[in-house]
Amino acid sequence: MGGAISVVTTSEPDFRPLIDRYLTEEHVALRERVARFGRESIEPVARELDETGDFPWENVQRMAEMGLFGVPVPEHFGGMGLDYLSYILVIEELAKFDASHSITVSAHTTLGMSPILAFGTEDQKERFVPPLASGEVLGGFGLTEPGAGSDASGTRTRAVRDGAGFRINGSKIFITNAGVGEIFVATAVTTPRKGSKGISSFIVCKPTVDLDRAKVLGCGHRADLPFTEGVRAGEKEDKMGWRASDTRELHFEDAFVPEDQQLGEEGQGFVNFMKTLDAGRIGVAALSLGLAEGALESAVRYTHGRKQFGQPVWDFQQVQFRMADIATDIEAGRHLTYHAAWLKDQGAPFAKQAAMAKLFCSELAMRASLGAIQVMGGAGYTSDYPVERMMRDAKICEIGEGTNEIQRLVIARQLLGEVMTEPRKESAPADLVSAGASVN
Repeated sequence: MGGAISVVTTSEPDFRPLIDRYLTEEHVALRERVARFGRESIEPVARELDETGDFPWENVQRMAEMGLFGVPVPEHFGGMGLDYLSYILVIEELAKFDASHSITVSAHTTLGMSPILAFGTEDQKERFVPPLASGEVLGGFGLTEPGAGSDASGTRTRAVRDGAGFRINGSKIFITNAGVGEIFVATAVTTPRKGSKGISSFIVCKPTVDLDRAKVLGCGHRADLPFTEGVRAGEKEDKMGWRASDTRELHFEDAFVPEDQQLGEEGQGFVNFMKTLDAGRIGVAALSLGLAEGALESAVRYTHGRKQFGQPVWDFQQVQFRMADIATDIEAGRHLTYHAAWLKDQGAPFAKQAAMAKLFCSELAMRASLGAIQVMGGAGYTSDYPVERMMRDAKICEIGEGTNEIQRLVIARQLLGEVMTEPRKESAPADLVSAGASVN
C-alpha cells in the first residue's frame, strides 16, 4: 500500500498546442494552399465583387480545378477523399479573404451535395455527385420558404403523386446558388396533415442562369443533366453582405420529378434535412471564424502602421487589450469548431457541439469585425479596408443555418436531455442512514 506509483511513458511528452493535435501535415498543407489562392486570386478582386455583386465565375473555375468543391467526397465519386475537418479548414481559409467565395463552396458542399451522399441510392450518387464534386456544376439546397424559416416544419411546397413521379408546386427563398447552380435538393410536403413527418426530399435540376459565361469557362453547366421543366430561379437578391454570392428564390411551377429522384424515404425529409443542417452549422462556424481572423489581421496591420499622438495606435494599451480579447475568442472558436468537425469524422454525435460552434463563432465574427472598425477609426468605416465588408458579411452568420436563437434552443434541449437521463446519486443524511432509510 505504501509503494510508489510509477507511470511509464513510451514517448516524449507532447507539449504542442491542443489545436495542432487536430491537424496533420496534410491538413496544414491544404490550408496553406488555399491561403495562397486567397492572397493571389480572391483578395485583389473581393472589394470590386462586393461593389458590383458579380458572381466570381473565374475564381469558381479555379476552385474547381483545385478540387475545393469535393473536399470530403470519396475519390470514386470524383472528390478529394479527405475528412470533414479538411473541408472545414477550406471554408475557414476562404472566408479570411471573402465570405462570398466561402459560402459558395459551403452551400454547395454541405447543403447541395452531402444529402445525396448521405441519403441517396447508389444510382443517385453515381448520377449526381461526380459533377458536383468536380465543380463541373454547382449545387444548392431548397428548404427555406416565406412561411417556413426557423420553423422548417412549416413547409408549404407540395409534391403530389402523378404516375411514376411527383408534381411539385411552391417556392423557396434565400437559396444560395439558386441561379448559378444546376443540381438541388429540395423539400416538399407529400403527406399533408402529418406535420414534419409528411415532408419528403427530391433531387431537381435546372440550367444555370449564366449559360453563356459557363460555356466560355467550361464550368457551371452540364447539358446531359435531367433538367426539370417548371423549376426556375427568381431575380438575384440585393443583400447587405455576401454580395458576390448568388441568392435567389427557387420556384416550382407544376414541376414533374420522376420517382427515382426522390431522395431518401417518403416522409423522412424533415429528419434528413435536420441532420444536414447539423453538419452545415459547422461550416457556418468555420466561415465565421475565418471572418474574425481576417478582421483581426487587418486591424493589427493597420494599427501597427498608423500613428496618433506621436506613436503607433497599436502601442495604446486599450487597443492591445481589445485585440487580445478577440484573439483569445478566436482560439476558443477554433477549439469548438475543430472539435465538432472531429466528432463528425469519428461518427460520434455532434449536434450540440455544432450548435455551440455556430453560436459562438457567428457572434465572434460580429464582435471581431466591429472591434476592428473601432480601433481603425474612420478608415475602418470606409471601403478602402475590408473590415466594413467583413462586418456586413458577418451579420448573416447569426441568422443563416438556423438563427442563434434556434441554436440556443438546440443546446438547451440537448443539455436537458443529458442531465435528465443521467442517474442521480445522492447521499442520505446521517440520521436517516442510521435509522435504516435509503435513497435510491
